[in-house]
Amino acid sequence: MDVRVETADEKDRIEAAFVALAPHLEVAVIEVRGGVGRPPMPEPAPAELFAIASRLLPGIEAVGGVSDGDFTAALRVPTLDGLGAVGGGAHADHKYLLVENMGERANLVTGFMTAIRTA
Repeated sequence: MDVRVETADEKDRIEAAFVALAPHLEVAVIEVRGGVGRPPMPEPAPAELFAIASRLLPGIEAVGGVSDGDFTAALRVPTLDGLGAVGGGAHADHKYLLVENMGERANLVTGFMTAIRTA
């Protein structure tokens, strides 16, 4: 199962619900292994970092998802993720990126790094 949660409490609740599953047939067995493998990112992005990105690319939106940024955010390191390519089909054979958006994304990352360096 792929499970994504927004809070540590929700992670605990979901994991407990899986462990508590019981089969409806006496001959059936449910075995639950593993758990939620990533800590939840506590908020889409720290307001200060998102404000910089919004100035550089008006209309940019905060969206959910899972990334390695979850680990840095869990350590309370200000984390803004998803500055890369725009596209779809993540992690699938039909994954693609929109070439026409690559210039704006490169400008976003360059401007973002400049803004952070001079802050």
